[in-house]
Amino acid sequence: MTRWGRARLALIALGVAAILFLFVFPTSSYLAQRRQVARAQHDVAALREQNAQLAALDQKLRTPQEVERMARQQFSRVFPGEHLYYVASPAASTTTTSTVP
Repeated sequence: MTRWGRARLALIALGVAAILFLFVFPTSSYLAQRRQVARAQHDVAALREQNAQLAALDQKLRTPQEVERMARQQFSRVFPGEHLYYVASPAASTTTTSTVP
């Protein structure tokens, strides 16, 4: 290979490297950032939906009817003059049947 042939090959390689640095690497970085932004937007939408659900639950829990229901159900509270009865379920049978050959 002649001296000019090597110089031309070096210039072509330098040109290809410049094109890679100017176009390909920034483009791949841009596309990666776009994917990251899309994921973040999806996460934000999910969190907004969850926030709306929690706000609705908060409003529900602030009603007197819900406070009374929770007090009765979770803490076995009753109003004065009311009686609380517990109904026990029947005990499970402890006898087993087995077939012995």
